[in-house]
Order: sequence, then structure tokens, then C-alpha cells
Amino acid sequence: MRDFVHLHCHTEYSLLDGAGRIQDLLDRCAELGMPGLAITDHGAMYGVVDFYKEAKSRGIKPIIGCELYVAARRMQDKEAQLDSNHSHLVLLAENETGYQNLTALSSLGYTEGFYYKPRIDKEALAAHSEGLIGLSACLAGEIPQLLKQKRYQDALDTANAWNTLFGQGNFYLELQNHGLPGQKEINESLVNISRETGIPLVASNDVHYVNQADAEAHEVLLCIQTGKTIEDANRLSFETSEFYLKSGEEMELLFHDYPEALQNTKRIWERCNVDFDFNKLYLPKYNVPNGLSAEVYLRNLCQEGLKQRYPQITAEIQDRLDFELNTIYKMGYVDYFLIVWDFIKYARDNDIMVGPGRGSAAGSLVSYTLNITQIDPLKYGLLFERFLNPERISMPDIDIDFCYERRQEVIDYVIEKYGEDRVAQIITFGTMAARAAIRDVGRALNRPYGEVDRIAKMVPMEIGMTIEKALEKNLELRMLYEEDPSARTLIDMSRSLEGLPRHASTHAAGVVISKLPITKYVPLQRNDDCITTQFSMGILEQLGLLKMDFLGLRTLTVIRDALAMIEETGGQQIDVHDIPLDDAAVYEMLSQGNTNGVFQLESAGMTQFMKELKPVSFEDIIAGISLYRPGPMEQIPRYLANKNHPESIDYTDEKLAPYLEVTYGCMVYQEQVMQIVQGLAGYSLGRADLVRRAMSKKKTDVMEQERKYFIYGIKDENGNITVPGAYGNGVSIEKANEIFDEMMEFAKYAFNKSHAAAYALVAYQTAWLKYYYPVQYMAALITSVMGNSSKVAGYIQYCKKHGIKVLPPDVNQSQSKFTVTGNTIRFGLAAVKNVGAPAIKAIITARKEKGSFVSFLDFCQKTEDVGINKRLVESLIRCGAFDSLGARRSQLIAIYEKTLDSVIQERRRNITGQLSLFEGLSHAEPSTYQRDNLPDLEEYPLKMLLSMEKEMTGVYISGHPLDEYKDALEGYHTTMDIMELQNVEENEAMMPTGLKDGSIVMLGGLITDKKVKYIKNNNAMAFVTLEDLYGTIEVIVFPQVLSKYSSLLEEDRAIVVKGRISLREEEEPKLIVNEAKALVNEKPCKLYLMISSEQSSNIQTDIRQVLSKYKGSIPVYLYFESVKKTYRFQPELWVRRDPGLLHELSSLLGEKCVKIVWN
Repeated sequence: MRDFVHLHCHTEYSLLDGAGRIQDLLDRCAELGMPGLAITDHGAMYGVVDFYKEAKSRGIKPIIGCELYVAARRMQDKEAQLDSNHSHLVLLAENETGYQNLTALSSLGYTEGFYYKPRIDKEALAAHSEGLIGLSACLAGEIPQLLKQKRYQDALDTANAWNTLFGQGNFYLELQNHGLPGQKEINESLVNISRETGIPLVASNDVHYVNQADAEAHEVLLCIQTGKTIEDANRLSFETSEFYLKSGEEMELLFHDYPEALQNTKRIWERCNVDFDFNKLYLPKYNVPNGLSAEVYLRNLCQEGLKQRYPQITAEIQDRLDFELNTIYKMGYVDYFLIVWDFIKYARDNDIMVGPGRGSAAGSLVSYTLNITQIDPLKYGLLFERFLNPERISMPDIDIDFCYERRQEVIDYVIEKYGEDRVAQIITFGTMAARAAIRDVGRALNRPYGEVDRIAKMVPMEIGMTIEKALEKNLELRMLYEEDPSARTLIDMSRSLEGLPRHASTHAAGVVISKLPITKYVPLQRNDDCITTQFSMGILEQLGLLKMDFLGLRTLTVIRDALAMIEETGGQQIDVHDIPLDDAAVYEMLSQGNTNGVFQLESAGMTQFMKELKPVSFEDIIAGISLYRPGPMEQIPRYLANKNHPESIDYTDEKLAPYLEVTYGCMVYQEQVMQIVQGLAGYSLGRADLVRRAMSKKKTDVMEQERKYFIYGIKDENGNITVPGAYGNGVSIEKANEIFDEMMEFAKYAFNKSHAAAYALVAYQTAWLKYYYPVQYMAALITSVMGNSSKVAGYIQYCKKHGIKVLPPDVNQSQSKFTVTGNTIRFGLAAVKNVGAPAIKAIITARKEKGSFVSFLDFCQKTEDVGINKRLVESLIRCGAFDSLGARRSQLIAIYEKTLDSVIQERRRNITGQLSLFEGLSHAEPSTYQRDNLPDLEEYPLKMLLSMEKEMTGVYISGHPLDEYKDALEGYHTTMDIMELQNVEENEAMMPTGLKDGSIVMLGGLITDKKVKYIKNNNAMAFVTLEDLYGTIEVIVFPQVLSKYSSLLEEDRAIVVKGRISLREEEEPKLIVNEAKALVNEKPCKLYLMISSEQSSNIQTDIRQVLSKYKGSIPVYLYFESVKKTYRFQPELWVRRDPGLLHELSSLLGEKCVKIVWN
């Protein structure tokens, strides 16, 4: 029966419930000769546009629908006992009005009715029923549920109510037959209701997958959804394997007694006619002032900006602007540019940092004159056609970076300006990528973790990697697949589910702005507290809606904070867009590999590349950012060789020189391909961009035709030459072929120069600030990573190496963020655990209004009790924030609770009007009544003080237990290197830092914890926590290794371990140890102490007492500044290296008077 149409069909967008991919469902539909198919995903309309386009491309008429959840009461009711149950209802859009109503209902389900599921109610349906056809749905429909409960009369009444709501002929009773218990009886009752009411019947199959053989994969998908395993008897399950896309003949066999139900499927299909228009734009209008047209207003703004950007406007500059403006006029994007100009102007007017541009928009002179971008496209050879091609209709795409702390303010401005109902954020879908699919399926099949993990890790972590590609690329995986049936089952099942959407979330930056309320075009949903579209970014663009990316870039916040501190500490007001881009000192710093904290350039691999590249110009930075990516890296050796020996550059044809000389004869940018095609073959830049795009897609037939055009040119139907071709322009056929081959090879990894140039500018700005204002820049940088203790520790170590002292938190000196005092950085209070924003504000306000704190008691009395509690005060004591007040931490820990209690009682007495204990002393000197009554306690050992700092701030501040081993640790890997690996996503490029899962590393550090576990045969293994200068890592020691190195693997031992990195899903990296050795400073050294002229010679006694506590083999020398003579202590007073020794001597003599000198 070819005329049957499936009207109840779930695609992959019934998330983790539908296992049928849109393309596969439609391919099967075409194979069966069916004229149409409906999409009716649960609650949402995520896939309707993709479904529509794919159906049309196959000559199949699509029906747009949705299976909605109907609330038991009102959709606003959300009580557990009464509202956890809901019923299903299938709705199909008959026409445009029906589609609008379906969109509105789906939106309401998410934005107002969501309670476990996106629910609507009958009141909403009554208001939005026009143009919709309703089906009574599966066994979860309201009528089948009543029939299942033997409530026939209620079912009959409900059917009549639905029929009245939709109107006669617009509501159908849905018959299904999957061989489920009770389904036959329910169908008989539905037929009886139809006879009694005249409500027509329709047959469906509630399709959830394509072929019957897919039932097992669907069951696994349900297990992934519910977190169950296939062996769980109580899991959600479809009881039969009948929920597939059956042929018309199969459906006829099932429902031969009800031919009308089968025929009605086609009648409904004939009635449903909804089309999407992909050729219209729905851009909002920008309200132009003074009655001007938008075109005139845009031109005026650009001409004014042109005068500011260029002291002398040449004919070439004016022509470029005119060309861009005319293109923008013709393509209908005038309002687009005005809208972007407006919100960027708002940001700049309100001191919100804006990036210099991003993506191909930096190639537009219009964007440059409007202050949207900050890169001169003419100076750097950036092309407008790469951004907006007059020969290819596509929406412009201007993505903007803002200070990540204030990005939301710009979005709020846009919402306020254009209306809350016309602005929304954009949905994105997380899919089951190759490795994730194997892990998900492995869990669902209840396979051992180790087995699944081993197979998942065989899938290379590369962009676009699939299980199919992995089987081709990894011979070990292919062999396992062919030889191990269990592994083959896991891989095949994973392959069947790979790529399915797993969950919906909010796009990090995408915002859509529409001409009319968004629900006129797009269904909405709520993700957490955010309203998003149900259509993804690409679909919105296809529908002609304005999409913007409002990105938060942490580096812009760093630049903002650094500039503010520079002005605050030195009075200089710096505009980073005015700094010179040819500062040799900045390039020398980068050439030396001093790239820590420099945007885009601070990874280990990029640092090494900068040392080899030795950049001397801004173009070198642009090229560096473009080359240091998978693919282009292959060009790096050639680029470096040509840069260092320009005389050896060999062009295939000298006509290439004008386009490639800036990159030393190497193709690096997409724009270079366009320029070569234009310059050598005579293409327009618009057509050149089309060729570049085609090359990147590598369609063989298209490329062979383009090769002929490139070499021999193009003639129109009258024989006139429209493109002369490379041969016509004097390039030999042989060389033209060679050049085309080079471009083809290069196009697969070419980079957009406009984007690289914009980010190179941010990189240079951060490098310039770091070079000239290192203290302010590092303070701002550390503030930006306060939530990442490993990065904070790394930057603090960098500061120490470069002579920038980082001072501990201080209640009298610290602000919320890290700040600058002279040549030092003061720790921010916001980085201290348990210290919240209200408390910080109270502390800063108190010392501003009432003066600095002179004692701990004074602090307690002056600070308001908003947020100031015992837990907070203890944290401040432990991190050393009260050290400057003269009390020891041990003393304050002993008295803080009692002191706080007495201050609180005093406040209460004051409130009730009782005489204050301190009232009579109100005019006395502070020292007479605010001194702390401190017990006579020794300070905690240095190790304990450092441990307190680490506990409260995540880092060691006043010292580090490994300070004495700093030089010995040079050259080993660090925990920071290894922990970075957990930030590499499966779909991201892997940069060659040399580390990955399974890499062998050597790591030095201190054992801070050790747990022994006994396994089978009573063998012991250990889990050791190893700490280095940057953080901690768990080290796993198996029995054989533990027995060999047990004496070394003890707490407080400094060791070096060699082992293999182990990465597991959703866990921090670990190290599996193979070898261990003691960490020693292999270089001999001497300790020099200086007694300055101001110090008494009696201080020698104190020195001797300190030295005697740390006996060892390091010689100690004493230098007397007054007589300029040096003496060596006798061996009995030689010492060992210990942070406690250095701390005590520095406290006694001053830091500059204590020095370790390596031999």
C-alpha cells in the first residue's frame, strides 16, 4: 500500500528516545515509495527544519508536527502528588497558522509548563488550535489511558471534548498495534467510540527507529537516557521490536479491518501544507535619527570614521569603502551593520572592553570605520569578499568579544532596545561523539570500565574523528574489532548511536534578534534561567534571522584591569589601540620564549615555536597564530627556513611573489588563495572565494572543472572572455597545474587571516603590557584565574622567578582582587576560601571609614557583622591576613572565637542601651583599649603555616615546601602540564605539547598523602598524592613497584617518579608509576649570610642558634659589610636545605642578606 503515510514518527530529536536519524528515516520512506512522512518529536520542534529540507530534497512532502505532553490540570500547577502524570497528544500543522500555533504551544510547554516534561494544558490548546490536526496518540494518550483504566464513558466524553476543541474532522482517534498487552482491547474501544461519535480513525506506528533490527540499539539508547543497564529488569523498555518504519503493506496487514484508518493517513497528508521560506530576511529595523534613511546614516557614519582612521583618504581607500557600502546596500544588510555599530558603541561608551574583531569581519573597511574592528584591512591585505561575498548570498557574521565580566550588560542593552520578546539566546546540542558513544554504550551494556576505557582510548582525539575513521586509522582497534566478538558488539552498537544528539544546552555566545516576536518564527524553550530558541544557529541563519555572537573573552578583562592598575599606580592613561606595533623589545621578549600569560602564545608548544620563529614584526605574530594548528604545522619548518634565509625562497612562478612574500613564500592564509586565483587567473574576488570554499570541500568533479577554468579561463555564451585564466595571463600550463595542486593541498587547512590578525593584535597588546608593566599585568592575570589554583600557582612561580614579590592577603592592604603596591602584588581577599563578596565589602568599607585596623580586636569591632563570621575570620587568620598586626597565627587561633563572641555581646548591650565596657575609654589612645590579650604561644612550624595558606588559598604564598628543590625541579614535567589535558575536548584540536593519555613523564615533588590498599593475594598497592610547585596529582603504585620503592614512597619525602599518564572520562588525570628516586639538588652549593653595617655583631649568636637546628653538609659563609671580609663557619654549623632555615634567617637578617650560591 504505497499511499500509506506515517503520521507519528520520532527522530533523533526525541532526545535519547528516538533512534531514527532524519536522513535514514527519509531514505527508508523513499525506498518504500511513501509520498510523505510526519515528524512528531516529544515536546520539541528541534528537527523540523532539517526534516523539511531533507524531505524536499528526496521529493517527499513533509508534515510538521509534535507529540506534546498535556498536563493533568493547569500547566502552571506543579505539585508532586497531583501533577507528575501527564498524557500525550499528537498535533500536525495543516497550514501556516497551524505551524504558528504549534510553535506557540511548544514554546509554552517549556517556558511556562515545564515540570519534568514540557507540558501544555487544554486552555492553551483552545487558544492555539486553529490550523492544527490532533491525534489521540499512543497508549500514553489521555483517551487510551482512560480505556486502560476501564473508564469507557470518561474516554468517550474526553474524545468528544477534544473533537469540540479542534472541530469536527480535525481530531482523529489513533489506532496502533505493536503486540502490546491490552492494545487490542483498547483499539476495539477506540473503534466503538468512533462509531458513537463520528470521530474518524487513523492508523499509526509510533515510529522510534528505522528498521526492526534497530530495536536493540533503541533499547540501549533508553538505558543511556535513564542511567540503567540492559540487564536491569526494572528499566524503561519498549516491550516489542515493532516500533519501526513499517511499509504500507505491513500496516495494511495490521489494520486490514479498518481500511478507513489507513486511507485517512493520506487524506491528512494531503491537507497538511507547510513551507519554509529560506529566501527572506527578518532583520530588525534600526531606528535612524533625524528622519534620515538607514543607507544615508550608515554612509555618514562610515565617512566620519574614515576621516578618523586615515589622515589622507586616497582614491583607493574611498573606492574600497564605496564598493563595500554598495554591496551591503544591495544585499539588504544596512540595518545589520547599524545594529552591531550601536551595541558596540554602547559598550565603548560604558567602558566595557571590546575586542579588536573576530573572524572574517576584520576584512571589512566598513567595520573598521564604524569602530566595530580595530585592524586596518588595507594595511594587512584583508579581503572584504572573504567576509561578505557579493556572488554568494549569505548572512554576514560579525562575532564580538567583550570583557567576560560585563558581556551580559551588552546583551541586556540589546534586550531593552529591541524588546524582550524579540531577543533570545540560542540552543546548541551535545552529540555522542566517538569516544563518548563507546563509553555510554559500554555503561548501558554493563561492560567492565577498564575494557570500555581501553577501547575508547583507541579512538584518536582529532577534529571530526568518527568510529569508522578510527577503525581505518588505528590498526590495533581494527584488529580488536575483527578478532574479539565482544569488542565488535560494543563498537557496532556505538557506531549505530554515534552522532545522535544527547542533550540540549545554551550556546555560549549566540543571540538572535528578530523583527517581530520570536515565536512568530521559532519555538522557544527554557534552559535553566535562560530563554533559548529550539533551533540551532545554522537553522536560524537559513530562516533569515539575525544571529550575533556575544563572546566573553577573559583576556579583555585582564587588559582592562591592568590598564586600571597602571593608571592607579602611575597615573598613565594608556589606550591599547594606540601602542606601536613595531616595538623591538616586545618581539625580543617573545623570541626568548617569555610568553607566560600572553594571549594565544603561552602554551608550551607555542612558546617553543616563538623561540624558533623569533618574530620581528606584527605579520610574524599573525603567521605564528595561523601556523600553530594541526595541518598548517607541516609548513612550519619551511616557513622558518625561508624566514631565516629569504634568498632561498623559490616561487613556482614569480607572479606568486606579491601574494606570498609576506609569508616567506609559504601559503598560510585563505586570503592568499583568493588573491592568487584573482591575480593569476583574473577571477573576481567574489568568484575566487567560491573557488576557495569548493577547494576546502574537495569535490573532485567540481575541482577538475575549476582547474580548467583557472588554467584556460572562461568564456560566455557569445565567446567573450570573462576570465582570462592563468595561461592567458602568461603562466605556463605546467606551472599553472602545479600552482593549482598547491592551492588544493593547502586549502584543506588554510586559515582565515582576518581572524588571525585580530587575535594577533590582542596577543601583541598583552605582550606589550607584560613587557612595560609586568607587575600590573601579572596582578590582573592572576585575578582572572582565581578559580584555578594550579594556574595561580604557576603565575606566582613566574612572578618569583622574575623578581615580582607576591604578598599574602592582608586585612589592611588587600582589595577583592589582586592589586599592585610598588613592585609587589598583593593577594586578593576574593581568592581566600570562605571569604565572600559582602564580607570583603564590609572589611574595605570599615577601614576606609574608620581607619586601618590596629589589632585583631580592633578589626572585630570596626567591621559590621554582615558576612563576618567565625568561619570567615578563621580563614583570614590561617592564610596570614592578620600577620601584619603583630600577632602570631597560633595566638589568634586560640582567641578568635572568644573575641568575636565578646564583641557580639558588646553590640547587643549597646543596642539595649546598657553601659559599654569601653565607653569610658572612647577618647583614649588606641593602644590602651584595642590591644589583643594574646596568650604566650609559640608560632606554628613553617610547614604548618604553609599548609594553612595552601588550604585557604589553594597555593603557598610566603614560601613553598619545595623551595629548596626549585633548581632540581627544572626540566621535569609539572602537574600543571598534566592537568591541562583534562581541558582538551574530544572535538578540539590536540596541540603537540608532547603530552597525551599514555605519555611517559618524569615528575618531581613532595608526597603529602599515602593510602595503602590490599588486593587479591594480599598484595599491597598505594595511592599517593604528589605535590609540586604548581599543584597535586594522584599517583597509583601497583604492588610490584611498591615493593621495590616502598622506602622512598613515604609521606614528606621529596621524590622523582617516572610513569604513565592515565586519562579517564570525568576524572582528573592520574600517574601510574614505574620508577621512583629521591629528589636531590645535584649541584653543590654554599650559603652566604651578610651582616650589614647597621646590625650589631651580637647577632652572630642568634645566627648560630638557627644554624644549629638545621645541621647538614652545605658550607655557610658570613660576610661583614662594615669590614668587607668573609669568614666560613666551622663544619659543625654547616646546614641542610630547608625552607624553615631560609625563612628564619631571612626574618633575622633580611631577605637580601641570605643567599644560596650554586657552585
